[in-house]
Amino acid sequence: MSRVSSLSSPFLLGFDEVERVLDRVTKGADGYPPYNVERIEAAAGEPLCLRITLAVAGFSADQLEITLDEKELTIRGRQVDDGQSRVFLHRGIAARQFQRTFVLAEGMNVLGAELRNGLLSVDLVRPEPVRQVKRIDIVPRP
Repeated sequence: MSRVSSLSSPFLLGFDEVERVLDRVTKGADGYPPYNVERIEAAAGEPLCLRITLAVAGFSADQLEITLDEKELTIRGRQVDDGQSRVFLHRGIAARQFQRTFVLAEGMNVLGAELRNGLLSVDLVRPEPVRQVKRIDIVPRP
């Protein structure tokens, strides 16, 4: 049974890659770690700024990795379980690994990242696109 895509309209040409990206991003989204996406107010004339903030308590900067591959921003956290060297009477905080992927729009740039008080913030900017209108000449065929 084939799935009918919302992007299969004959007026939406070339969006098959968008559908594949959406499928890939929605798979494996387990909700950990929680995150916020916020708009940062910019000064007049400045481009739009966004901030992604992830709650990564217990992770140090060397246990976190941020990569940008094409338009996919991936944030990974890897903790080593040191449970063998410690004796727990109760263990409610597990050493976990995570991976969060965000698909960035064309033209989005990563400004930088900061880890403070268990919160990892990644700042993004989208410069205003220059609008271009291009005239297409009609070439007569013999």
